Parts: sequence; C-alpha cells; structure tokens
Amino acid sequence: MTDVKPLNVLFLCTHNSARSILAEALLNHVGHGKFKAYSAGSSPRDNQKPNPMAIATLQKAGISTEGLTSKSWDVFAVPDAPHMDLVITVCDNAAGEVCPYWPGQPATAHWGYADPSEAAGGDAEKLEAFLQTLYQIKKRLEIFTSLPVGSLSKMALENSVRELAKK
Repeated sequence: MTDVKPLNVLFLCTHNSARSILAEALLNHVGHGKFKAYSAGSSPRDNQKPNPMAIATLQKAGISTEGLTSKSWDVFAVPDAPHMDLVITVCDNAAGEVCPYWPGQPATAHWGYADPSEAAGGDAEKLEAFLQTLYQIKKRLEIFTSLPVGSLSKMALENSVRELAKK
C-alpha cells in the first residue's frame, strides 16, 4: 500500500475570521489525514483575529482550534508557501475578487455561505448562525472527503467540488 500525499486545500474569505476559519478547522478534523486545510483572506483587517464565536462554535463541536489565525492570502502566493491542490472561496466577496497567481494552478471552486457574524439578533442568534454555517460546511466536506482523491485529476477534482456547491 502506498502512502498518498495529503491534498492541500485553501479556503478563502474576505477577512479570514469566520467561514474560512470554520472550513479550515473542520476539514483538518474530518479529513483523516487525506487533506491539509489552510485558510486566508483577501483583505483581512489590521490585527484581524478569528471571530470569537467561530472559535467557540468549533470548541463546542469538539474541533481543535489550535493554530488558527487570520492571515492574508498573500502568505500562500509566495514561492516557499505550501503548494495548493484546491482553492475554495466560501464568501461571495472573495469569489468576485481577482485572486493572486497560485503556483501550480490549483483546481478552484466556490461554496457560498452567508456570513454568520452578520446575523441579526443578539449573541444567541449569532451563535446559532455560526452553528448552522458549520453544519452546512460539514455536509459538503463529508461528501468531499469521501471522494477517491488519489485517483482524481485536477479537472475531475474541480468538477466534483464545484458540483458540491449545488448541494
């Protein structure tokens, strides 16, 4: 049996504080070593940190938050950055922006989710929005992680992941 190198997946959002952080942590949790997830933002604010409700939601779900930070997507466009096999935008703003050149031209897809940090109401309603977003991401990632990644070409991977956007 040969070891297959994990597939590197980058989740992008505008600020890299909520949806992309949830997706990174969740894929690293459910990916069974077949995937290595990262996240970044197209324009994180100065001193941006992951949304405390995103961290609380992950912790409540038993998912590690160790090492989660908000960072610019520029971190992944430099020559010594990890090579990405797949880049998934998780917010509509980032999907419409011109992405940097990704070395190796990874497969790309867009999975749109509403921003849970903009949910109406108080903390209880916002926390529920974060839980719903986590659940929506989890549904797609469970299907994604069941794909036979080692045998997928870039085009097949891209088509499969784009199909999941419709689910």
